[in-house]
Amino acid sequence: MDLGLRKKTAIVTGGASTIGKAIAEGFAKENANVVVADVDKKQARRVVKTLNNMGDGEAIFIDTDVTDASQVEKMASETLERFGQIDILINNAGWTANDLFLNKPVSDFEKEIAINLWGPINCIRSVAPAMIQRSYGKIITIGSDAGRVGEYQEAVYSACKGGVNMLSKALAREFGKHNLNINVVSPGLTLPESPDDAGDDSLWHKDSHQSQIFQNEEVLKKVVRRYPLRRAAVPNDIVPIVLLLASDKSSYTTGQVISVSGGYAM
Repeated sequence: MDLGLRKKTAIVTGGASTIGKAIAEGFAKENANVVVADVDKKQARRVVKTLNNMGDGEAIFIDTDVTDASQVEKMASETLERFGQIDILINNAGWTANDLFLNKPVSDFEKEIAINLWGPINCIRSVAPAMIQRSYGKIITIGSDAGRVGEYQEAVYSACKGGVNMLSKALAREFGKHNLNINVVSPGLTLPESPDDAGDDSLWHKDSHQSQIFQNEEVLKKVVRRYPLRRAAVPNDIVPIVLLLASDKSSYTTGQVISVSGGYAM
């Protein structure tokens, strides 16, 4: 199915690794222009090189820390200067470190809030004026089913993802009159298909605590029993619904939180 994304311009935050990388590749295959906005310079440049061999669109890397509003504004300005428009924003950058609430340092809470909640706020504020001016825009935030169920050892992360759900619903009401569609795609456990997909700064890098846990076959078996489809996702499981919501095929869908999680949250 032709989704009509050719020459549309999509910003993907955290686009250098895992889910963000897969989404960026999905847009490239649909011949869209792609901005990979990330802090992992080395991995992002590798990804952009690959994207530019995938379709008729152009891919660029813009070094962007989503917690820094000035950097995000610069990213939006550079995108407009290069491509003339911003059609799609994918708020994908995210971070957590699993641990019990009372065991985690406050610095971890602050980082979770900065990336997972302030990040989408900063990015939406930076792109919304240009979208409103054109009366066109698709904003999709990659949430988490942690924000729907409240996940064990992810208290503040769950709170941030729940906040993103409500942020998106509220802005869907506010910006609907400007023809902006704002939705959330909510994955469950999603594992990279290879360490190379994770990137050096990714949560799922091969040396990370989370990666070490889920490389334990017995632990993984116990976790996936909680999923009706009895497996964890891979990044490409998330891509089709993101591309659909980014297209005009779903122009009457807004303010929705859609789980793509093997039935973890229903």
